[in-house]
Amino acid sequence: MFDGREPIYIQIADQIRGDILAGHLAEGEQVMSTTQYATTFRINPATAAKAFAQLVDEGVLYKQRGVGMFVAEGAPDRLRVGRRETFLEDLLEPVLAEARVLGISTSELIRWIERSGAAADLTTTTTSTEGEQR
Repeated sequence: MFDGREPIYIQIADQIRGDILAGHLAEGEQVMSTTQYATTFRINPATAAKAFAQLVDEGVLYKQRGVGMFVAEGAPDRLRVGRRETFLEDLLEPVLAEARVLGISTSELIRWIERSGAAADLTTTTTSTEGEQR
């Protein structure tokens, strides 16, 4: 499961972020404990704890003493805002730069997006930076 180049604690944090964004973990929902993570994925409990600490620092999770860790209120929206910026800067900008080099016009790119069906999906699921549905 954890076979990426990044440290395991970062992969764990990314997995939890992804589960929250995908709706697999809802606001207020309890997440696995560090001990459960360590046992399930056969990793050092300190590694899991480091991932959880990072998510708590980011305001994605919160601790309830003696009970466990839970998804923080507003976490999906905060994650979405961060991911949107990363997507636009890290993924879309290089694609657009390559399109310019290849002489692909804006209208041609739009046709490709529309043909893929992504345009309809994007307009119904896109949120603004304030977290409101468009």
